[in-house]
Amino acid sequence: MNESDFKSILATTASVCTILQFLTGTLTCQKIVQNKSTGDISPFPFVSGCLATSLWLRYGFLIQDSSIILVNTVGSTLFFAYVITFYLYSINKTTVVRQFTGCIFILIIILIHVHNGEDPTKVRTHLGLICSGVTILFFAAPLASLLHVIKVKSTESLPYHLIFSSFIVSLQWLIYGFVLKDTFIQIPNFIGSILSGFQLSLFLIYPNKAKSFSNV
Repeated sequence: MNESDFKSILATTASVCTILQFLTGTLTCQKIVQNKSTGDISPFPFVSGCLATSLWLRYGFLIQDSSIILVNTVGSTLFFAYVITFYLYSINKTTVVRQFTGCIFILIIILIHVHNGEDPTKVRTHLGLICSGVTILFFAAPLASLLHVIKVKSTESLPYHLIFSSFIVSLQWLIYGFVLKDTFIQIPNFIGSILSGFQLSLFLIYPNKAKSFSNV
């Protein structure tokens, strides 16, 4: 198997797994709809996911990578739907609106900067750095509930499916980043695999006690 074939296979498997990862949000949303409440779940993972996929979609067009474009087109659409679902069943709708409005504002500012950039190399560097930072934020987003998890000694507020799939997918994209020799793909996914692994360890330390979320 030559490098081109390996790259193609890796891109396909990483893309499929990433889309499946994004779809795990439907499991969390299903529980929210069934309970008619978001409970202690934070909207931040969904909001940050919406921002991250939107930025990576733009980066994909910038480097003309069809795999990144496809994955993040699907991702941005799904995360937007998750945010809407979260808003509909959230007790504190103000928090959801404030976070999502901030996400849109940041996205618009960045897209304007990219559009007006004259040096393609600098534009790619700037957007790559931003995408890396936002991706790390996405991986770390469930940690927003860390203090609550420690306090109640339960991982009910953590989206297990999203965290587990993030761990697997980040490892795949890390390898893909090495194949492309793209540091902006390598760094966030290396950090993402570490953060996701740490969050998974919390499920061993503080098992979920809620029966309604027992399948996570």
